[in-house]
This record gives sequence, C-alpha cells and structure tokens, in this order.
Amino acid sequence: MRTIKVQTGRPYEILIERGLIDRCGQFIKEVSKAQKVCVVTDSNVEKIYAQRVIDSIKEQGFETKLFVFEAGEERKRLPTISNMYSCFADFHMSRKDLVVALGGGVTGDMAGFAAASYMRGIEFVQIPTSLLAQVDSSVGGKTGVDIEQGKNLVGAFWQPNRVIIDPDTLKTLPQHFINDGMAEVIKYGCIKDSKLFDTLKNENALDIIEDIIEICVSIKRDVVNADEREKGERMLLNFGHTLGHSLEKIYNYSGLSHGEAVAIGMCIITAASEKAGITKNGTTEEIISLCKKYGLPTTDNASPKEIAEICSSDKKSSGGIVNLVLLKEIGTSFTQPTKLIELENFITL
Repeated sequence: MRTIKVQTGRPYEILIERGLIDRCGQFIKEVSKAQKVCVVTDSNVEKIYAQRVIDSIKEQGFETKLFVFEAGEERKRLPTISNMYSCFADFHMSRKDLVVALGGGVTGDMAGFAAASYMRGIEFVQIPTSLLAQVDSSVGGKTGVDIEQGKNLVGAFWQPNRVIIDPDTLKTLPQHFINDGMAEVIKYGCIKDSKLFDTLKNENALDIIEDIIEICVSIKRDVVNADEREKGERMLLNFGHTLGHSLEKIYNYSGLSHGEAVAIGMCIITAASEKAGITKNGTTEEIISLCKKYGLPTTDNASPKEIAEICSSDKKSSGGIVNLVLLKEIGTSFTQPTKLIELENFITL
C-alpha cells in the first residue's frame, strides 16, 4: 500500500491501493472512535459502491446511514447541505460521529462542508471515486458549495481524518470523467513537475495510474503542508481555475465540466502570458497538444469581456486585484497580481 502523510493542523494519511474500497471500514476504524457513520454519495455512485462501503463499515461495528443526492454540479448548493444536516440530526449524530464522502469532487466538497459546519465540526473521511477527486480535490481540506454569484464562495477549510483511494473505482467511470480528471493531472505537470508533463506526453496515463495519483497527491501534499490556508504557495494550485470558474458560471455549472473549464483556462491564460513575453515560447502549444491527447477542449466562444467580468466575484479576487497563476515554462509557476480592469486586455488574444 502507498501511504502519503499530510502534516497540516490535523495530520492525516492518504492510502492508495487497488481493492481498498471493500476494506474501507478497517481503515476508518483505525482513525475514528465514532459510533455512527453517515455515508454521503450521489445517485450515480450509490448504484455501484454504496452498499459495498456500508457493508465494510458495518463489519467494524459502526451504525450506518446513507444520504444520497441527485448527481451533478448543479446540486452543489446550500439546499443540498441543509438536507444533509437534517439527515445527520435525524440520525442523532453527535460531535464524536463521522461522515464519509463517497464519490467525486462535488460529493467531497459538500460532505466535507457539512461535516465542518454540523455541530461546529465533526470528523469525516474521503473515499474519492473519480480521477479528479483522487488526484486533487480529496486532499487539502477545501470544502464548500456554489452560490448564484460564483463557485465555492461558501465553504471552510476542514481536513479529513483519512483519504482512502482505490484506483479500481476508475474502471467504472465513463471516459468523460476520466478526461475531466486529466485536466488536474496536466495542471500539476504544468505548475510543478516537467517530468510528469513529459510522462503524460509519452505514455498513456491510465496505464500507470497509481504512479500518476501518487505523484499528484504528493505534490499537493507538499504545497498544502507549506500553506494550508492558501495565503501563498497554495495559490499555484489555481492554475487555469480562475478563468475556468468564470466559464463554469457562464454555462451555469451544467454545460461545461470543471475539468473542461480548467483545461480551457490553462490554455487561455498561457497564451496570454506567452503573448506578453512572460512565458517561454511554445508552451501554449505544448499544453494544447496534451489537453487534446486526453480529450479536453482548449478553446471556448465566451468573450474575454464576459470572463473578466465574472472574475470580479471570484473568491480569489480582492480589492480589484486577482492573483493570476502563470508559467515561466512547463514545471515552473508563479503568481502575478493583476488589476481586474486590466484582465480583459490581458486575455484578449
């Protein structure tokens, strides 16, 4: 088993091994003294994994409850969280009890936020079943929901007790969701690891997916250890996300997936910084080529004006300034404070 230790305010381990999902109860028992466990999942994951996870948890003597919400980013809203609270309360959960987030990034974000805020904070464990969640969102303690004005504007930093990653769950994902997660994998190569970027070019990531997951999670672990609450280094993880979040909002969180939006965001911002002489020539084409290899879009019809206007309400902006994550070259990234009034001109190609 591959074990990665995260040294945040509440230290925890990330476990990676095929077949872990059917033994998850054992690894939850090791880190929790809860009596009751509520498994939170969406309507897609429920059909495949919910009963297996509940059976494993019950084997360890936990009393269990299942909360299922309709799958989709558009459900990542406060009414869903309110329904979770009601479920926890009806189950008579105490501060000593535990929430399990079983599913992709939407599930992890919402279940984590519900755990962070119910009774001012109860424990939770992440069991990510999507590639995007396994390589990125399940690690680092960011939780939250979308509101009408923007993505993830309501949330909390709340670290899990443990992250349990079973790469075998990726076998049941439609190709669209594999592509979605690959955007985050490509991001890690862009911002921190040129060797990873080259590996993605020269090999099929799915053939070595355990290695890929471990590399990405290790990079995020190092960044989060250094900057748990996103005051500096952790901002680099937002490469492609600032513009990507604007695109998601333009499509009302239903016409463009998170990974697709991030891929387009990476391409737009790198083209802009390359045009400005900030980024090494040819970098944009490298990113575009790699995104296309993994089935990701690289352009969109949204105008720079639309994108820039929405960035003003993004949580990453403050005082008329947004911290753009740019590349010097593949593997080397930095943040550049940019006035929002200048953003439209910067990304106009």
